[in-house]
Amino acid sequence: MAKKCKKMQEALAKIDQNKNYSLKEAISLAKDTNIAKFDATVEVAYRLNVDPKRADQQIRGANVLPNGTGKVQKVLVFAKGEKAKEAKDVGADFVGDEDLVAKINQGWFDFDVVVATPDMMAVVGRLGRVLGPKGLMPNPKTGTVTMDVTKAIEEVKAGKVTYRVDKAGNVHAPIGKVSFETDKLVENFKTIHDVIIKAKPASVKGTYIKNISVTTTFGPSVHVDVASF
Repeated sequence: MAKKCKKMQEALAKIDQNKNYSLKEAISLAKDTNIAKFDATVEVAYRLNVDPKRADQQIRGANVLPNGTGKVQKVLVFAKGEKAKEAKDVGADFVGDEDLVAKINQGWFDFDVVVATPDMMAVVGRLGRVLGPKGLMPNPKTGTVTMDVTKAIEEVKAGKVTYRVDKAGNVHAPIGKVSFETDKLVENFKTIHDVIIKAKPASVKGTYIKNISVTTTFGPSVHVDVASF
């Protein structure tokens, strides 16, 4: 086992790994045990009682955080004609069609979110092998395949985050930055929590949420007491 650095050892010493903290305590402790030298991201992680192999239990979606994410997202839009002009007018960072496909296939990934109009999905589909593994493939469930490019771009710029259950039944989502006030992180957390609760598959029996933790980039995780909120 790799030896933990001194800062991590000090951070871990502040956390009782056998305790589930109240939501506000957990977020405050995650901020206090941040060891990154930059404004680290605060993330929530859910371990859910779901089977991602079942189509009806593949939890996925997107939501706009009330206090944003603290990150300026670069938006790439696949569109033509009037929709391309609309995307440029509303603040898309990159807009195009076949030219962007060639550029991305050459290894260019200077963007965070991809939006596409439905008529462009045949073109975007050719990028599935490169965009898919990076979680960048547009999808109707996350609002990134749409004719309303204005709404899609504005939501991303306002702090829209996407979430998707992984093969182990976990869901990860950012809720802001260490520099955020704790109350704002709590509010963002509750917004994510509400959509996770509403996404519970009808076929799930027993306890839906096994555990929740919050952490910062490179920092230790802090367990959250679900009953505390």
